[in-house]
Amino acid sequence: MIKFVVLLYKKPGMSTDAFITHLKNIHGPLALRLPRLRRYRQNLVVEDGKRQRPPWDALVELFFDNRADFEAAWETPEGKASDADLPLFLDLDRTSWSVVEEMNLM
Repeated sequence: MIKFVVLLYKKPGMSTDAFITHLKNIHGPLALRLPRLRRYRQNLVVEDGKRQRPPWDALVELFFDNRADFEAAWETPEGKASDADLPLFLDLDRTSWSVVEEMNLM
């Protein structure tokens, strides 16, 4: 299984509430339409009085069976629609992503 992990930074001047609303209600449904997507997770930063808040605003995880399925997904109309939505709510200069291999130790 291949996992695509993205650290999201909200667009400058966008409120946290507007960012979360866009991620959940607009971008999430677009991502869920990606062909061959096996699982999709949105992880939102929560305040924690014991730890410093990270600089990013959310982390998303997209799971595919293999690298070929992952790469093919972005070439479809659904992939292009998902990508076209990104500049509407993200600071793309700071947002970063990586393909990772998850290792379960437990």
